[in-house]
Amino acid sequence: MQTGDTATVSTIVTEKNTAIAVGSGNLAVFSTPMMIALMEEAACECLSSGLEPGQTSVGVKISAEHIEASPIGAKISATATITNIDGRKVFFTTRANCGEKEIGNGTHTRVIVNAEKFMRNNRQA
Repeated sequence: MQTGDTATVSTIVTEKNTAIAVGSGNLAVFSTPMMIALMEEAACECLSSGLEPGQTSVGVKISAEHIEASPIGAKISATATITNIDGRKVFFTTRANCGEKEIGNGTHTRVIVNAEKFMRNNRQA
């Protein structure tokens, strides 16, 4: 993995990922939480081929702006691009589109961890 690496994922707006369905509003449009989740999925995809066996990444920070609504049936894509790597921390810019139109953007930080050790240290009682 290196600065400039990018990945894009997509979804279709359905009743299940609208603001009404996830409790973030009362309109049948693509919800902000689902846009953010799609941005995180793109970042995970961007890292997937660069992780060693047993490693994963966890999101530790995200800042996003949702600037356009998208109706049910719209195809949404999210792209994450690595902007910096500092040890185990990986920094991204993110962008969400509905077709050619930008509907959101932001920044995201993930930390690479050993999955087993992370889960062992974060078990709930």
